[in-house]
Amino acid sequence: MPNPPTTIADEFGIALANLADSATGLLTPTLRLGVTGLSRAGKTIFITALVHNLLTQGRLPGFAPLAEGRFIGARLAEYPDATIPRFAYEQHLASLTANPPTWPEGTRRISQLRIVLRFQSAKWWSGMRGPATLNLDIVDYPGEWLLDLPLLGLSFAEWSAEALDRAGQPGHAAEAEDFLRELEKTDATKPATDPDAERLALAFTTYLRRSREHGALSTLPPGRFLLPGDLEGSPALTFAPLPLAAARHGSLYAMLENRFEAYKDRVVRPFFRDHFARLDRQVVLVDTLRALNTGPAAVADLETALTSVLACFRQGEANPLLRPFSRRIDRILFAATKADHVHHTSHDRLEAILNRLVASASKRARFAGAEAESMAISGIRATSEGTIREGGQTLPTLIGTPLAGETLEGQTYDGKTEIALFPGDLPERPDSVFEDGTPVALNFLRFAPPQRLERIATGDIVLPHIRLDRALDYLIGDWMA
Repeated sequence: MPNPPTTIADEFGIALANLADSATGLLTPTLRLGVTGLSRAGKTIFITALVHNLLTQGRLPGFAPLAEGRFIGARLAEYPDATIPRFAYEQHLASLTANPPTWPEGTRRISQLRIVLRFQSAKWWSGMRGPATLNLDIVDYPGEWLLDLPLLGLSFAEWSAEALDRAGQPGHAAEAEDFLRELEKTDATKPATDPDAERLALAFTTYLRRSREHGALSTLPPGRFLLPGDLEGSPALTFAPLPLAAARHGSLYAMLENRFEAYKDRVVRPFFRDHFARLDRQVVLVDTLRALNTGPAAVADLETALTSVLACFRQGEANPLLRPFSRRIDRILFAATKADHVHHTSHDRLEAILNRLVASASKRARFAGAEAESMAISGIRATSEGTIREGGQTLPTLIGTPLAGETLEGQTYDGKTEIALFPGDLPERPDSVFEDGTPVALNFLRFAPPQRLERIATGDIVLPHIRLDRALDYLIGDWMA
């Protein structure tokens, strides 16, 4: 679908917000970077690692301003919008550097952080004016909320038909069974009651959660049902799809239809208007390996979800003359996270699979005038690499500590024991993931954060990563040229 439909009031509000941003940035330019991804894609880890490496001038050989000696430093600053929660960088870093270290809690609501970057421009005419400053505003939001944007173009009847069609498909039978049973007992034309609405909403939410656990993503909207934030328990989150019925005043159908429209108007539309439509750059983190490990249906579903939601981006080449009123996402980075869960010899194959997943979305972005790049990364590297001898062969291995409770081949790990693991190989042909109908043979485990961290000369902790420097250079390097 195209960009979400907006009203004149929406566009006026977006223009005013952009104008306010421009007015506060007359002396210091501001780049707004959106970071999203579906649950467990690694958004919190990515942002924490990115900020930490900028603040400490960590090991970023692929980040041109630092590699060329032009990066002077960075500091955290107060975000201008006091109504938006701050990204809890310090708390997340403390979790990663504790003894023992733990992964920080994932994204459950929108949050923002401003980091001020000081650098020397490489352009001689800019360099004559002395050091330059850039405000980098990082906007972190759940990918599940992004999945809601296509709802703006649907009526309740249209959304219900799509949702019920998916729930009735063989691949969703187990997850949707209880919800469909509740639906069969429901007369949508009878007078509306809150207990009936709550019963259906609870059954529908349970179905969505089960679908997410089994790798289904396109079935997830409404996203706030899974990550409600401060809306938990509100009527705006108490509805469910219904078969088409006469929407008589006071009927259950009319009640749920009204709540669906309220959800769009009071939850989804403000998110698009106030945050999403004001981004300059976008990172989309994709847990490709998890989908591959779940099976071909999950991979195909991930492709459907990515294509649907990325069509909602306001993409295109940025026009400096119009930027005070209208912002466009002119660069998108698709990042396959957890590259540290496969050997480096499979990283190019992981990138190729990601390219295949986002092919339609990338094509749309480039047609609109935006740039798009795919990359296999790890915000924080939890494993190292080695080799083992097995059956007369030398096999590449990952060395790390599996999280407590992780199991493989009948063995359950305690969260303290370091192991060497042959992770398996990704297929050479990306299309085979979609064609063969069999899961990719991966020994997939979730690993604990690195147990022993190095320090640089300044005494700052080093957070090891994979291609975070290249990602950073692609996202903001041109603004610091």
